[in-house]
Amino acid sequence: MTRIEQLQAKFADLSIDSFLVSSPSNQLYLAGASVEPGDGYLLVTANSAVFVTDARYQSELAETMPNIPQTITRNYLQAVDDALEAVHATVLGIEDSLTLAEFDWLDEHLMTDIVPMAGVVDGLRQIKEPTEVAALRHATTLTSEGLLALFDVLKPGMTERQAAQWLERWMQDHGATGPSFGTIVASGERSAWPHGQASDKVLAHGELVTVDCGFYVDGYTSDVTRTVALGDPGEMLRTAYQAVQSAQEKIMAAVKPGVTGGQLDAIGRNFLTERGFGEAFIHGTGHGIGLDIHEGPNIGHGWPDVMTANEVVTVEPGVYFAGKGGIRIEDDLLVTPTGHEVLTTVPRNLIIL
Repeated sequence: MTRIEQLQAKFADLSIDSFLVSSPSNQLYLAGASVEPGDGYLLVTANSAVFVTDARYQSELAETMPNIPQTITRNYLQAVDDALEAVHATVLGIEDSLTLAEFDWLDEHLMTDIVPMAGVVDGLRQIKEPTEVAALRHATTLTSEGLLALFDVLKPGMTERQAAQWLERWMQDHGATGPSFGTIVASGERSAWPHGQASDKVLAHGELVTVDCGFYVDGYTSDVTRTVALGDPGEMLRTAYQAVQSAQEKIMAAVKPGVTGGQLDAIGRNFLTERGFGEAFIHGTGHGIGLDIHEGPNIGHGWPDVMTANEVVTVEPGVYFAGKGGIRIEDDLLVTPTGHEVLTTVPRNLIIL
């Protein structure tokens, strides 16, 4: 069964007879199409599919998705309307990636009922096929190697931006096509900012440095974080690091089919609370990765998402202390039928450079 056929097989349960795919990542997953956001739509009906775009993509898409017909036009939404009328569609599911202007046009012009539906294709994407697992394995392995290479050159006197650029160059020189988000390098007090983008701040002796990065390899992305020290960071931060490392080990040990994201989060959050660091853990525990840096399932407080074999998830507890520094350790795990496999290979103990 093709991926489009898997989507069509869900129509009856969803009470729809057509579905408009506007997310570029979902278009790529279902059809192999790669266009800029807003430059095309994949319309899937009960027995067919068509990609609506313009002449800029015609030759490329004919090669990358030869089995799906194209409608070449500059009036995308009118072409969607025409295609729905041609098959007498009655209920159209839409993604939440549509803009308000796009929804308003459809709502005004379509005779078809419109039903917003989030997560339909995303749910299909959570379970990785063998080729996807292989790509994710390649991405996580290469990113692990890149981080270890960075730690060989990371030293006081470099700026955060220089460190981020060094890592990005190394990754692209060794096969990555690019980062999946702006590489985070946050040092000293700035390491207490969970998403502190790399700046011109100079790295200094005794500081913690958090590096959070993700890189596309074979079309799929990694997501790995390590916090290292440029010399001894002091007893308080060393103790906090050990608590985060232990919390992550406990969470990872519990990853298996059937456990929920909320249950995994509680394991780490309760442990850190017992160690006196609960209030310093201010974000979720993890998420899925794949074509995008954030996919399902989610691992966080109260999340009902159930782990399933062949999902790839991150586990990333962290603690943050304003004015002092922060610690996060993140690894990528493949959920297996009987448990899990850790895909990343960077040591998790505190690395003092």
